[in-house]
Order: sequence, then C-alpha cells, then structure tokens
Amino acid sequence: MITIAALQMKSEGGDVAANLARIEQAAVDAAAKGASLLVTPELCLTGYGAGDIIRDLAEAADGHLVRELQAISARIGIAIIAGFAEQARQAVFNSAVYVDGTAEPAIYRKSHLYGDYERSLFSLAAPSTVLFDHRGVTCGMLICYDVEFPENVRRLALAGADVVLVPTALPAGYSGSFIAEHMIQTRAFENQVFVAYINHCGSDERYTFAGSSRIAAPDGTLLAGAASHGEALMIVALDPAEFHVSKTENTYLDDLKRHA
Repeated sequence: MITIAALQMKSEGGDVAANLARIEQAAVDAAAKGASLLVTPELCLTGYGAGDIIRDLAEAADGHLVRELQAISARIGIAIIAGFAEQARQAVFNSAVYVDGTAEPAIYRKSHLYGDYERSLFSLAAPSTVLFDHRGVTCGMLICYDVEFPENVRRLALAGADVVLVPTALPAGYSGSFIAEHMIQTRAFENQVFVAYINHCGSDERYTFAGSSRIAAPDGTLLAGAASHGEALMIVALDPAEFHVSKTENTYLDDLKRHA
C-alpha cells in the first residue's frame, strides 16, 4: 500500500522558481498527512501555456531543475513527480520525472503530442514503458493526451503496473469534462489499475484549464476528485490488495495473455 498526494495547481508561466516553491510547500503538507509520493501536473515547472519560453527553460534530465526536485524530495522525505521540458541533444521533450531523494530519477517522455501548440514546442517521443517501484508498488507514468489512447495504459498494465500516474494539462470544455468524468475511471476499470490524473487549474497566457483532477480505483470507483476550479491537494491510500475481488471478476489482462 502507498499513500499518494495529488496537487491540482495553478502554475506561473515561465516562473520556475515560483513553481518549485509551490511544489515544495505541497510536499511539506503532503508528507505531514502521511503521503510518500506527490504528483503534480504536466509542465508544472514551466507552466503549460507559456509558449516559446518553455524551450528556453528546457533542461537535461540531470540538470538544475531535476537536482532541485531531488533536494526537495530528500529534505522533506517524499517522492515527487513533476512535469518539465527536457532538453536531450537537439530535441526538447514534454517530460515527467519521478524523483525519490538522491536515487536515480525515472524520466517519461510524452509520446502523443496534442495539437499544433505542443507540436511547435516539442519532439515526438516513441511510446515507452517506464515503470518504477515506489515503496513496493509498481508504478508507471503517462502524460495527459497519452492516457486517451487505451493501448498506452494497457501496455503499462500488461507490464505489471499497479498504478498509472498521469500529469496533465486538460483544457476546459466539453471534451475535458468527458475525459475527467468518464474516461479516467474507464481506463482504471478496463486495466484493473489505479489511475491518478492530475491537472492544472485556472488560466494562463493561452488556456483555461478544466481542473477536475481524478484518482480512480481498479474497480472503476472514484477515490478522489477535485473541483473544476481552484487548487486542491488530494491525499489517497492505494492498496492493490483491496481490489483482489475486482481483478478476479474482471480478468481482462489474463485473458489477453491467453491470446498472446
């Protein structure tokens, strides 16, 4: 079992220092409530709608930003997932990093870029299976639009993930409402995994966000949900063993393997 904290936050566009400070305060609050992992939104360190400055703020996976997150994690005693712009040779990726103190970080690069805005800023990454062990629970990462392609969640589930953690930047509107209110619980149920989908709130230079962060259980129930507006810190215990009956009744993954 693990206890995670999910921060629905309003990032400051282009102000990495302010966003790091917000994450650090949330880490303090989350650790005080017993969480061992804090999940934050897509590109929360740069702001999602900050535009071309995002490329200027891109850093390598072993750069200052990730080291700062590691230092916060080590100082407070809580692991952190945060979205950032990753510089890798001549490419810039929309990435998320998992840090747990000074241990080697895990990096996931977004494989499905949404719209002309993202495609103008980032390189497309190949679909990948990024798993890590967090306190004995196998976790995987996706970013926003990735979760809307069912094969991405299915790939992680077949690889052994118990939890899929999804930093996101979901805009307000009908599509955003449908994704938050229906799709996330469906992804959890059809793969018998926990799905944590953590969004921005408010508005930035280009977008108004849907908020509505969600944490869904393997049986499709909603464990926590934030409002469509305002910051929120959700604290939820995730215990895969509690959903043994659901996995016994809904044997999708085992049945798929029979046809492999």
